[in-house]
Amino acid sequence: MHIHMRAALLAGAALLAESLWAQPLTLDQAVGRAIAASPELRAGEAGVDAARADQLQARVRPNPTVSVDMENAAGTGGYGLFRQSELTVTYAQPLERGGKREARMAYAERGVVLAEAQWRVVRLDIAQQVQRAYIDVQIAEQLVWIGEDRVKLEKEMRSEAVRRVRGYKDPLFVETRADARITEAELALKEAVAKRQSARALLVSFWGGTVENLTVAEGIEKPDPRDPALAEADAAVFDAAVDQARARVVVEKSRAVQDVTVSGGTRFLRDTNDVALVGGISIPIGRFDRNQGNIARAQAERQQLEFQSEANRLDRLRRLASLRADADAARVRAEGIMNDVYPKAVKTLAQVREGYGRGGFRFSDVQDAADVIIQIQGQWAEAMTNYRDLLAEIDRLTGRFDTANLAETNP
Repeated sequence: MHIHMRAALLAGAALLAESLWAQPLTLDQAVGRAIAASPELRAGEAGVDAARADQLQARVRPNPTVSVDMENAAGTGGYGLFRQSELTVTYAQPLERGGKREARMAYAERGVVLAEAQWRVVRLDIAQQVQRAYIDVQIAEQLVWIGEDRVKLEKEMRSEAVRRVRGYKDPLFVETRADARITEAELALKEAVAKRQSARALLVSFWGGTVENLTVAEGIEKPDPRDPALAEADAAVFDAAVDQARARVVVEKSRAVQDVTVSGGTRFLRDTNDVALVGGISIPIGRFDRNQGNIARAQAERQQLEFQSEANRLDRLRRLASLRADADAARVRAEGIMNDVYPKAVKTLAQVREGYGRGGFRFSDVQDAADVIIQIQGQWAEAMTNYRDLLAEIDRLTGRFDTANLAETNP
């Protein structure tokens, strides 16, 4: 039991053991399957497509207009029907000034970069969820083994108790208590099996698979010893948002410059049957609206995002440092439980059982020694669960699955 459980501890990179009937599923493969099947990522891709559509639209220039005007079409006296009518056809083209089109295109381009960065962050969030579910399966597998070993141990203890009861060395309630402990162990085992099934079902739900023939690697990985930097994806989102905010300022400043509309055409004079050219220009007077409010708002929002970006970076750095320290503590605790505390508890139980067989101890002493092992196993499971959360968040903050070349496998 000791050797088997120690194999499940944090002892470096996982050694993938191939079973007789199925190749163990690695964490990278599980994340790859989830990413390949994720509707969230498909939604993110649609968001990128939408941003590219905005970029396409931003290149478009204003549409021209054609106007047809008729004057003096009908009236009294000499202005009978079409006698002195004037027909004017003009073509007008708005001209954008102040670099509006260029600013609009730059803003849309930043929108594409932001959408792509957000897609990368969604990928990391999915990978974190899958990693937690994957480690849950690893822990659940060990808890089932622990439950099976406990049932075996309780049955061995019952045999010893029955032998002493039958020899009139212990009272009858000792056998009853031993039976009750077996029942408790069997119930705990059923609960562990149910939790393992639930953990497996949760894991395969990320890619719509089935739990049949599902096996995972036994070893739980340690954090990267090289202490990788913060994930580029998170920084990319804030950088893209800041760049877009800066582009927004340029857009608002360009809107402060008034556009002009030039027009030209022909006029038909019915009275003389002559044709004349007409032309014009429309220049708005920027007396009241210079877009100052929108410019100031865009500048303030840019500054807000710049400060938020730096604050978020510092927060992630502090969080990562704290997580690494906590993960080290959780790993040391788990290893200490199995390497130091657990062997002594096993040795104690063996010594008490030996003494009980010789009549030197009571059955309650054996129970107490066995309960200590159960408590230690529970402490190990708690430490491992804590480590699961810490490791998954560390890998999320450092972007382990951001640019990894994950092979897409069939679920």
